[in-house]
Amino acid sequence: MKGFASDNNSGVHPEVMNAIVEVNKEHAVGYGGDEVTARAESLFRKTFGQKAQVFFVYNGTGANVIALQAMTRPFNAVIAADTAHINVDECGAPEKHSGCKMLTVKTPDGKLTPELIQQHLHGFGFEHHSQPAVVSITQATELGTLYSLEELKTLSDFVHANGLSLHMDGARISNAAAALNCSFKAMTTDVGVDVLSFGGTKNGLMFGEAVVFLNPEFANQAKYIRKQTTQLHSKMRYIAAQFEAFLNDELWRKNAEHSNRMAAQLALALEAVPQIKLTQKAQANGVFAIVPRHIIEPLQEKYFFYMWDEAASEVRWMTSFDTTQEEIDGFVAEIKRLAE
Repeated sequence: MKGFASDNNSGVHPEVMNAIVEVNKEHAVGYGGDEVTARAESLFRKTFGQKAQVFFVYNGTGANVIALQAMTRPFNAVIAADTAHINVDECGAPEKHSGCKMLTVKTPDGKLTPELIQQHLHGFGFEHHSQPAVVSITQATELGTLYSLEELKTLSDFVHANGLSLHMDGARISNAAAALNCSFKAMTTDVGVDVLSFGGTKNGLMFGEAVVFLNPEFANQAKYIRKQTTQLHSKMRYIAAQFEAFLNDELWRKNAEHSNRMAAQLALALEAVPQIKLTQKAQANGVFAIVPRHIIEPLQEKYFFYMWDEAASEVRWMTSFDTTQEEIDGFVAEIKRLAE
């Protein structure tokens, strides 16, 4: 049953599936020593800049764990929004593997600002306190909101001026770049992001994410960290081929533009339903809303989705590259029927 629970629930884009099939025809050197992986790595350098170094991994949590391990020592701390995936939805994996303390910040929209970060910038040089080393932001955020390019540059400058480094969790970076009508490079390398967790499975890939080191100094030990963290895929070409298809001809943008457009259509339609209150701007492919409690269970029976904040009766609806206008129309009609 198709629903609006998560863009993880969607299938694999046909062009990505075909890329997997094509690399399945012959033998190839394992662990990334093959021609397909070399081509994909070259595409990442073309996309993010020639200094970029990419390491393919299995999943988003693995990407975040490797990125943060490479950027920190166990006595460090990572500053993140309280809604960040690394804080809420990774079962403590970043803290376990890096040994670092997570310093969280409450935000109204999932976005960090210099003023919000400032509260954790103390205790430097004091051996009794974890030492802040990394600020981790999410683009698009867990609440479906976006940092503008100007906000990213301001944040990056502030982070670096205070001797810290900037990590970006880009699980939905394609949706962000499509919404801002910019390149990946403009939103990462050009504004000063040091390390990026680059996501694809929420936008048409079967499996596999990437850690992109934009600041080469953090990449020195990454290959050992990836192996020790059990994220080194022996048949690397199956991940690499997907990213090759994903980046070629900007398939990522086509997919993301469609899912963003479907979310915008859903949000627009719901603005006319008085019983529904949107709680965040639908800037990417997520719609957050407070809905009457009595309609949630019957609505979930036809269109599965998750609660976001049960106490507030707030839900999250996600669209995907394969969401159709007919599905949006049917969903809205069912909401109206149940709410009346």
